[in-house]
Amino acid sequence: MSALGLLLLVLALVLMMTTGWATYAVLLAVSTLGAVMGLALGAFDTGVLRTLPERMVGLLEHDLLQALVLYAVVGALLNHLALVNGLYGGLSKTLARLTGRRAASEMAGLGVGMLMAPMNGSVGASLVTLSRTAGRAWAAEGLPPARRATLVAVASTLGVIVPPSLVLLLLGDAMLRAHTEGLTLARQLSLPAAQAGTRIINTQDVLQAALAPGALLLLAWLAVTWWVARRHDRSAPPSTPTATAAPSALTRGEGWTLCIVPAFIIALLALVTAGRIRAVEAAATAGVALLIWGLVSRQLTRPVMARVLDDALALTGALFALLVAAVTFSLLLRAFGTDVLVAEWMRTLQAQPALAMAVVLLVLLASAFVLDAFELIFLVVPIVMPPLLALVGDAAWVAALALLVLQAGFLLPPLGYALVLAMGQAHPRPPLRDMVRALAPYLLSLASVVALVLAVPATTHWLRTNPATVPEMTIDGDDLDALMREMSAPAGDAPDAAEAPSQ
Repeated sequence: MSALGLLLLVLALVLMMTTGWATYAVLLAVSTLGAVMGLALGAFDTGVLRTLPERMVGLLEHDLLQALVLYAVVGALLNHLALVNGLYGGLSKTLARLTGRRAASEMAGLGVGMLMAPMNGSVGASLVTLSRTAGRAWAAEGLPPARRATLVAVASTLGVIVPPSLVLLLLGDAMLRAHTEGLTLARQLSLPAAQAGTRIINTQDVLQAALAPGALLLLAWLAVTWWVARRHDRSAPPSTPTATAAPSALTRGEGWTLCIVPAFIIALLALVTAGRIRAVEAAATAGVALLIWGLVSRQLTRPVMARVLDDALALTGALFALLVAAVTFSLLLRAFGTDVLVAEWMRTLQAQPALAMAVVLLVLLASAFVLDAFELIFLVVPIVMPPLLALVGDAAWVAALALLVLQAGFLLPPLGYALVLAMGQAHPRPPLRDMVRALAPYLLSLASVVALVLAVPATTHWLRTNPATVPEMTIDGDDLDALMREMSAPAGDAPDAAEAPSQ
């Protein structure tokens, strides 16, 4: 019966690729079919299905879902206010004095992507925002469609790896649960990963592990952008606007935007990464700041606010529907014993943890062709990560690699999500062959960072402040949820050791 769960998963993926139906509708339909088949074949009884409402209630009580709603609001505000335009213009004019106009405009687009992508909530939202701002500016400057689409796609994926993006937060929560299950499995099987006192990772561990690889990747992509733009400048005729135009002066609005916005965003990112504030608090702060700015600048009129709320509700509703569908489908797979089957397959690789890691990363890469980040986190990670974390001890390192591989999946031709969406936003639509050539140096840089993180796991340790182990303790099932909530809290919220009750 375990194989039947895998067949249902394959059926769901095929329907997603061929029908164009909403993912949550596909998952719920396949779950209904699987439930009928499971009951008819005697694979499980109705008692399993009666646990679904309790799972839904427990899911909706999760603190992280508050951040989901707030990030949707922040992303909608960024899409409808002119803040990004001012930030892009200020960065472009400032960098033009150092790097030349062509390189400055392209590097400014990456800079805006780095600053805004974590606050936008999703790759799709970031890509639309960049297409409306930097993409239009690049088109006016005569940048080829393939180059414009490449830069938009690349910049929009920075939200996958730069904390505290919604993708990263949701993966951190999923990794926390997967690590808990993986350690339990490792202890049952007496595997090396089950070391005494191993501490279950939390979202802050994942944030800190991803920060250094994300910074390395951003620097590499900025260098590639500068090199490509400078090479084009050297080959351009001297009479072209790109070669002859002098950088214009900053307007007062661009100057204030350039001074305030990056400092504000970087401060929030630093506080979240250091564990001083929660991600939900950072999202709420950003949302309030954007609302105030929109009112003061008189851009946030009643019609604009209505569009912001419509967009935020649409994204929130889609994500909640997807989350409910994924929880339902996950319960069905567990009822069929598919998770046990995957764990048994992974056990055959316990003597080769590097091969097990490669298999899981390839599964994530292939899944990224047909699933977006949220679908992958809700659907695939809970299945493949627990048995891997039973073999590999450093869960935060695995999470950082998963983020990088997920980012690569969004960009790989011909089906990468960001690649396809960026090509659709560009006018005229660039040929795939031109996109592959333009993307090649960025993908090589990303592959180099992945290889570095694989070869040197210490790159994910540099900024991690939490210890890897704690005094050994027994975790009862009733206390698991409370423990996970405690470990998800920022460092400043943890109870003082002197005040902790004695065991």
